[in-house]
Amino acid sequence: MTEHIVTSFDDDLDELEGLIRSMGETASAMVSRATRAIIEADEALSRQVVSEDLVMDARQRELDDKAITLIARRQPMAADLRAVVGAIRMAADLERIGDLAKNIAKRVAALGEAVAPRHYSHSIETMAETVLEQVAGVVECYERRDAAGLGDLRAADEAIDIQYTAIFRELLTYMMEDPRNITACTHLLFCAKNLERIGDHVTNIAENAYYVMTGSQLPPDRPKQDETATVSVE
Repeated sequence: MTEHIVTSFDDDLDELEGLIRSMGETASAMVSRATRAIIEADEALSRQVVSEDLVMDARQRELDDKAITLIARRQPMAADLRAVVGAIRMAADLERIGDLAKNIAKRVAALGEAVAPRHYSHSIETMAETVLEQVAGVVECYERRDAAGLGDLRAADEAIDIQYTAIFRELLTYMMEDPRNITACTHLLFCAKNLERIGDHVTNIAENAYYVMTGSQLPPDRPKQDETATVSVE
């Protein structure tokens, strides 16, 4: 980050970065807890995730207010303006990750007595681990100013898409084998889709962070391997 003659300007930019870091940590915790809640049918944990979403919303509003005030007072240009606008965009994606984690957590109550057998949800757990690595990685790369790492991380979203397609096929098979599986597997499908969308938001964050650092855009043809529209089950 460029150092400025006016020290308070640096402090303002550091404050925005601190809010991004805080939102990233909260987003990771929410995804982890939401996944555990759905797998273990833990309603208390699911309610905690829902309440944490209010914290994410408040932090995004705080960041937006500070960013708008900074633009009005400092009139930043070039790299500084990219940093401020990029922070607003990244905060929006992090807040959306919180929303998706909340959606997963709310499925615990919807499942009720139809708790999915452990082997049904194992793939969800594995996918969640991949997604969590992405969420943590993108904030870490942003803090380290690791532009190359951001490019690699965006490309890694392909693995999440592949996992989602595999889970879609697996759960669809379970539902066809026994109609009693339909309720639980349908809720797990929604959870898997939310995890896949979290991966997409991580990709957006990586692209914005890369632009903040370099002033250049990553290539537009990012990997996308969601093939559920072509899945068939024999």
